Amino acid sequence: MNDNRFNTLHLCVLSFSGVHFNSQAIAPTIEQIDQSFGATHPGVYNAAEQLFHLNFRGLSFSFQLDSWNEAPKYEIPHGAMVKRMHIYTGNNLQETKAPAMPLACFMGNIFAECVDVLRDGAGPLGLKLRLLTGGSGLGVMADAKVRYLERSIFFGDSCQDVLGALGSPHKVFYKSEDKMKIHSPSPHKQVPSKCNDYFFNYFTLGVDILFDSTTHLVKKFVLHTNYPGHYNFNIYHRCDFKIPLVIKKEGTDSQAEECILTTYSKWDQIQELLGHPMEKPVVLHRSSSANNTNPFGSTFCFGLQRMIFEVMQNNHIASVTLYGAPRTTSHTRPESSASSH
Repeated sequence: MNDNRFNTLHLCVLSFSGVHFNSQAIAPTIEQIDQSFGATHPGVYNAAEQLFHLNFRGLSFSFQLDSWNEAPKYEIPHGAMVKRMHIYTGNNLQETKAPAMPLACFMGNIFAECVDVLRDGAGPLGLKLRLLTGGSGLGVMADAKVRYLERSIFFGDSCQDVLGALGSPHKVFYKSEDKMKIHSPSPHKQVPSKCNDYFFNYFTLGVDILFDSTTHLVKKFVLHTNYPGHYNFNIYHRCDFKIPLVIKKEGTDSQAEECILTTYSKWDQIQELLGHPMEKPVVLHRSSSANNTNPFGSTFCFGLQRMIFEVMQNNHIASVTLYGAPRTTSHTRPESSASSH
């Protein structure tokens, strides 16, 4: 939370049980921390970092020591100052995870705890979603606990199938134009259609589903990671997806290695597993109709194994687009899938 290079901890006013332990008037010394919290376990000294760590459940303080000072095993020099403070859920700073969502935050919505990509040897087949909901209703009718559901949807499912599995989408977005038509084999041919393809936007799931305008069957899925610095940040809840891969080892026909791509996998890690794309990436530059600027810059789209990875400039994955067999898809690029695009 704090680093001497920025020296921002003094700007925060922090208290525990109504008693301040850090402010512009109160310095967060080891004595002040011990008085406010009461150390229940011996501290840990890291000689490499020259830091003394004092850990509580969900809270950890790191105290800076002078480079010339040798710290005793379980004591800390008088007046040592807090350099960093970590607030987290759980008992171990190295194994933290996001806390469970309070019931009051559900507001009748359904969220995805995790999304597993179902696939065969050729590519994705669909999604298996572990859903959770709770807190809907008023008074005695309100849900008192979180409920878990599992639903699966596949390429080729009908609009009614998806509605029955996931419920009504938050929005329906109709594609106004196909900017990738120039990359199709016959871009000059005009295919008559009474309606454009359309998306079901499930913002709390972090998932968009594209339907064919003629057959009304699923043709693509878009999974959003909701990383800061992306144009769509804070529109979608983060989709915690898992994509299983079977990587065949070079020089062998039978041996293969199984691995899982997740929301937190970076592009260089993915390339090590799937190989480098042969073609140059498609540059995707989003902008709104009201303001033709994008302060976050362009992203780059790479296609591998019927999946399109939209990569941010910091090497994180912004979204993954999954599409069906070649007969059910017209082009390979992440879609502008929300009405805000």
